[in-house]
Amino acid sequence: MANVVVIGAQWGDEGKGKITDLLSRSADVVVRYQGGVNAGHTVVVKEQALRLHLIPSGILYPDTECIIGSGTAIDPEVLIQELDRLEALNISTEKLLISQTAHVTMPYHRLIDQASEERRGKGKIGTTGRGIGPTYADKSERTGVRVLDLMDADGLRQQLEWAINYKNAILEKLYNLPPLDLEVVFEQYLGYAKRLRPHVVDSSLKIDEGIKQRRNLLFEGAQGTLLDLDHGTYPYVTSSNPVAGGACVGAGVGPTMIDRVIGVAKAYTTRVGEGPFPTELDGELGRSLGDRGAEFGTTTGRRRRCGWFDAVIGRYAVRINGMDCLAITKLDVLDELEEIQVCIAYEIDGSKCYDFPSSARQFARCCPIYKTLPGWQQSTAHCRSLEDLPQQALDYLKFLAELIEVPIAIVSLGASRDQTIIVEDPIHGPKRALLDANGTPVA
Repeated sequence: MANVVVIGAQWGDEGKGKITDLLSRSADVVVRYQGGVNAGHTVVVKEQALRLHLIPSGILYPDTECIIGSGTAIDPEVLIQELDRLEALNISTEKLLISQTAHVTMPYHRLIDQASEERRGKGKIGTTGRGIGPTYADKSERTGVRVLDLMDADGLRQQLEWAINYKNAILEKLYNLPPLDLEVVFEQYLGYAKRLRPHVVDSSLKIDEGIKQRRNLLFEGAQGTLLDLDHGTYPYVTSSNPVAGGACVGAGVGPTMIDRVIGVAKAYTTRVGEGPFPTELDGELGRSLGDRGAEFGTTTGRRRRCGWFDAVIGRYAVRINGMDCLAITKLDVLDELEEIQVCIAYEIDGSKCYDFPSSARQFARCCPIYKTLPGWQQSTAHCRSLEDLPQQALDYLKFLAELIEVPIAIVSLGASRDQTIIVEDPIHGPKRALLDANGTPVA
């Protein structure tokens, strides 16, 4: 039995969907513990791409129970669209469970999110405009609507009478937008409640039952470490806690219940939206990486900014999450490069820095210090074991593992399930080095 957290070790978009899908084969329960429809992951099954925003990718396995935990922000319209899409593909959604205490994204959240971002002008954060920040803000202000509130028509109407009156004043007076109609919103969300009611449960209780039954639980986060509200590149962050510690709060379990933490990182680095990015490649090389890696956001379609692998943020992610092992994705995107650079440290105002700075202003002044490694200039897409990889690719992986001081358990070489090298069992396997001094697998 193992309870495992999967987290993004960069700015999100690391390929967690594929890794979660892979690990779900061994999981009895998959729990999504934070974030909302501002995140998304793509899983390729039999050459068909499935894009999910709220439902865990474990839903593709008929015997796996999937739970959307209380730490998530649920847009019921999008969730129902995902349910319909899966059912149209004959994928059962019977085992999807939704936390009754998860907060609900309302129409005014989306409107305020979009209007606020536009008002920021050059100081915009880069939000997706899906209403996630305002949903979490209402949660903190204790004025939010929870899933259980949707199930009580009289209580929901009473709650919306106050909320819509208050939000309409903001929409009209601050943003010059038309007001929302209480009756329209009320009827719309009652319809959502009817569709979702069979899935609504006390998720913390369900998770606790799974733990007591010694089932394998996989906790899935959205976004990545550097977008964490407390530990990311604030203010260019999301509104929740993607780090491993967020799994305990968002799922409703104690920290002693977590057995392992698996990080996911690309073989290079990407970032979507605004904010500092020391290893960003602005020219043709960055665009080429983006094209080869299909670096476009699942949620917004925005082109992701691309840069070299950053070991400073890698070490930071290991420390913040208590990471046991790492999955490296998209190694194949580097196949054509003659040389590959890795950021090993920063220079800030003339001083060398090996640790991630907390200040966004200081982070924006960081200049990367690079180590240059030779590329392998041959395809790795066909490789299914470490022995199949070119020596330079092995050397690159070994260098990354040594730099961030955590073993690499999985190497992904494409979007399909079979384009994967399993170095060790990331759930039950030993904590060991990826390669020995000669670049060969450790026995």
